[in-house]
Amino acid sequence: MKRILTALAATLIAAGASAQATWPSRPIKLVVPFTAGSGTDIIARTVGDAMSRSIGQPVLIENKPGAGGTIGAAQVAKSEPDGYTVLIHSSGHALNPAIYPALPYDTVKDLTGVTPLAALPNVLVVSPTRGWKTVGDVVAAAKAKPGQMNYASAGTGSATHMNAEKFKLRAGIEVQHVPFKGTPEALTDVIGGRNDWFFAPLSSSLSLIKEGKLQALAVSTAQRSPALPDVPTTVEAGVPNSDYTFWVGMIVPAATPPAVVKRLHEEVLKALASPEVKERMVKLGAEPFTMEPAAFNAYIRTEMESAAVIAKTANLKAQ
Repeated sequence: MKRILTALAATLIAAGASAQATWPSRPIKLVVPFTAGSGTDIIARTVGDAMSRSIGQPVLIENKPGAGGTIGAAQVAKSEPDGYTVLIHSSGHALNPAIYPALPYDTVKDLTGVTPLAALPNVLVVSPTRGWKTVGDVVAAAKAKPGQMNYASAGTGSATHMNAEKFKLRAGIEVQHVPFKGTPEALTDVIGGRNDWFFAPLSSSLSLIKEGKLQALAVSTAQRSPALPDVPTTVEAGVPNSDYTFWVGMIVPAATPPAVVKRLHEEVLKALASPEVKERMVKLGAEPFTMEPAAFNAYIRTEMESAAVIAKTANLKAQ
């Protein structure tokens, strides 16, 4: 029996070494569960381009939006665990189990983290035509007409939804949620004045803010963003405990060989260290954010617990 176990262990070690040595031998697909132009999509393309140059294989993006990112996540969870189909998700990944009662996958058992890629602020934006100059203006307007104000999100269960609901809860306001297919669609409606506000990923909204098409009132993170140094945080703007960090991370099927997970992790670190990715991250207002796979999985579980509390308190349910 001991010899059988030893032989089995040796076989597994050899298989892992072989997987790392031969991977990748063909193109890699990064599944982004949001539309092109979303914050998650932009980070995926930035890192994917650098990875492609390093590994000598195409890194392709497949946008699979819908249901707060759960459609794309389900596709990856059910895919072959060989490192060729990879999920690039956001912090909404941790909220989905709390608001979708019948997910077609188990967030913890069917998927495993490789590493976060970046942390970036969401920014509370409104149309300049609204005339709101501060967060206080928005809160006052919402309290004056409870339930009549609306806000946009990139979909039920997305990071932008979670951010807005946390803000709504901490500010003590009653507003209506209008989910969209993705960030670009939500931004278009806010610019057009059809939705009142949106916690938009800074990577997607920065150029629109600089062009004067959107008014930035506050960033969601605990600290101000170097990309918008004059814009306060929501906490500074008078809403205690409203800070929220939007992260983007790489996730694969749970049965992916550890050697392949390790190689993916190494390639991400290499990409994030490249001068062109560093420069791009600065322009996006994003910060590289990495962890070892085990630490990332623990972080996801902690985020799931926090999200579940917010979801229960705010009575969040998939629409």
